[in-house]
Amino acid sequence: MSQAQGFIVEGLTMRIKNLLAIATVCLVAFTAQIARAADPLPSWNDGHAKQAIIGFVEKVTTPGTPDFVPVPERLATFDNDGTLWCEQPMYVQAFFVFDRIKQMAPQHPEWKDQEPFASVLKGDLKSALAGGEKSLVALMLATHAGMTTDAFEKAVTDWIATAKHPKTGRHFTAMVYQPMLELLAYLRANRFKTFIVSGGGIEFMRPWAEQAYGIPPEQIVGSTGGLRYEVRNGTPVIVKTPELVLNDDKEGKPVGIQRHIGRRPIMAFGNSDGDFQMLEWTTSGQGPRLGMIVHHTDAEREFAYDRESPVGRLDRGLDEAPAKGWAVVDMKTDWKAIFPATQ
Repeated sequence: MSQAQGFIVEGLTMRIKNLLAIATVCLVAFTAQIARAADPLPSWNDGHAKQAIIGFVEKVTTPGTPDFVPVPERLATFDNDGTLWCEQPMYVQAFFVFDRIKQMAPQHPEWKDQEPFASVLKGDLKSALAGGEKSLVALMLATHAGMTTDAFEKAVTDWIATAKHPKTGRHFTAMVYQPMLELLAYLRANRFKTFIVSGGGIEFMRPWAEQAYGIPPEQIVGSTGGLRYEVRNGTPVIVKTPELVLNDDKEGKPVGIQRHIGRRPIMAFGNSDGDFQMLEWTTSGQGPRLGMIVHHTDAEREFAYDRESPVGRLDRGLDEAPAKGWAVVDMKTDWKAIFPATQ
């Protein structure tokens, strides 16, 4: 090959490389445009809530912009009861606890005359929960203590596989909210790490949350009872003990986030005044932040409740959301569907 031919070949090679580079950039841009054009939240009606979510995600994931957030800092926290799945007529874990009391009653004859156990055994759940959170915690500790974590996980797994909602007849894991499943998937597609931060028991949620939401056990923060290491019959085990280490509700939620996660999230989602402090702490940080409240307004497809409800009461959060810049999701108008079509 002559020197002139060599220059020609080299020139053609450089042109081909430049064309390939341009084509690659165009393909990436075209793919990104298609991805943005596709509706990531098909069960959400177009409105302020949906626009707030998509606008925020696009803002914090666009490189080279002032609001860009590095991947390690893209953390989103979600309350569970009433935010990711149904919490009416009472918390799902309460159904589990009541069933446990009935199963354990033969070994505890004293419960027939001891409240709140006596009311549970009589089927008077309203009286059993009259003491509020304190009564429920007492029931949880009494029915969970002494079990190994493996035995407790099996008990929860077996129960959740068959237990059904008293009104709809659907399995509790089919009472998850389809719009929130889409939101979780959308955030993870944009390299967010999603966490549950719930007043529910951490050991109760871990066995089923990954299958229900795609959130693994290590990304769950919840109310925490005592644990103790033992060796039983030559086998090392972790045993649940009857004390409350962390009540992951209200002021406890930011504390739980700090203990378990170690970073302040940039997005937080809740539905009740029990989530107020998590939303407040999240949105008071520096840089772009998004807080959102799910408002239960759909009595026909789910339940309608807020200020007067003993479960999932939403009063202060509803009043202060506008001033704090929190978006409020109106379930009746913002969601095309509530639950998954088939499960």
